[in-house]
Amino acid sequence: MKRLHVHVSVEDITHSIGFYSALFASKPTVVKPDYAKWMLEDPRVNFAISTRGRQPGLDHLGIQVENTDELHEVYERLRQAGGNVIEQGQTACCYAKSEKSWIDDPAGIPWETFHTTGESTTYGDGSGENRARVAHEKQGACCAPQAAAKPTSACC
Repeated sequence: MKRLHVHVSVEDITHSIGFYSALFASKPTVVKPDYAKWMLEDPRVNFAISTRGRQPGLDHLGIQVENTDELHEVYERLRQAGGNVIEQGQTACCYAKSEKSWIDDPAGIPWETFHTTGESTTYGDGSGENRARVAHEKQGACCAPQAAAKPTSACC
């Protein structure tokens, strides 16, 4: 069974853990000095926060799978969706060992597809990830901060 993944960059990990723990009525399953993760069953979501993003806010979305057959199924969906698929392969990221690929959706939001195969003692260095992994870097995206731009209307 697949699980939606949401990763949010935060400035204050302790404050954010308190907020999301209250929101989800659940403590995180993983807590590190720069990272926390909730593996929720209702709704079925892998929700992660970290201080590793360049700006607070949505970092990326994803689909986590439970086995390699599901991973290959999702990889086929990425190819059918079109766009530039970045096949990262085996990597260590977010204190986990995984196989993953990345794609940007039409709105410019990075999506990660991955199968976690074990734990890692390090966060990982991020090498090999999609160059546009952080959603806020997209200058033309709706609701992304624009330097010295004067908003003329609300887009969202």
